[in-house]
Amino acid sequence: MNFKEIQDLIKLINKTNLTEFKMKDGEFNISIKKGDEEGGKALVVQQPVMQYPSAQMPMQQAFPAAPATPAAPAAPATPATPAEEAKEDTSKYLEVKSPIVGTFYRSASPENPPYAKVGDKIEKGQVVCIVEAMKLFNEIESEVSGTIVKVMVEDAQPIEYDQVLFLVDPS
Repeated sequence: MNFKEIQDLIKLINKTNLTEFKMKDGEFNISIKKGDEEGGKALVVQQPVMQYPSAQMPMQQAFPAAPATPAAPAAPATPATPAEEAKEDTSKYLEVKSPIVGTFYRSASPENPPYAKVGDKIEKGQVVCIVEAMKLFNEIESEVSGTIVKVMVEDAQPIEYDQVLFLVDPS
């Protein structure tokens, strides 16, 4: 991983609510942490010892952290009605999950219609969305067939690995 890729990774992580990120690729390890227990003012990238011809020291660089965004006030808790509890029973649905971390997009561009929307019948292998990761746009294919009953993610929202994107009724 070169310096430019590390910078892009830091920018991507700063756009999310992640506070810590670790990655290992062969002998290359990287750990990125936003802030600390006292409110945090720096983002530290640590790269363990790698085999370089002229130096064998670990590289550490400090970057200013993105300003903390204030948390939204919590909504008052309201008891769920039996109708809402029945509506939220998702155990009978199959899930289409994200295979990567990135930004979720329902269509290839704002002018294009979404790949899949509520009520659409999808087949296994059909493209249902795009996830942008490190400036690469990855088409996500469904691993299940059925009818989409719910889109779990808003367009252009950051998503995590294995996050549920769609609920699908297999019947």
